Amino acid sequence: MNVSLSPKLEKLINDKVKTGLYHAASEVIHEGLRLLEERDRLYQGRLKELRREVKKGLDQLDRGESIPGEQVFVELRAKARERRRKAR
Repeated sequence: MNVSLSPKLEKLINDKVKTGLYHAASEVIHEGLRLLEERDRLYQGRLKELRREVKKGLDQLDRGESIPGEQVFVELRAKARERRRKAR
């Protein structure tokens, strides 16, 4: 497989090899692909969790377990004020 790289990416790879952490450009590419694969796996996990939480919320709505929107905003504003107060 041949891959064309921009001069910027080629420099990045060569600089990584020069650090001594990698023996060859292929090692840098392998590490980059491994990290990409890991990022994709984490993304899919977060997406699955988000879908589970949305379903949970929809199920609660179906059971009539909701609170008025204005109450939600009041609580969110209170939490935001508390976080800002603690950050000072």
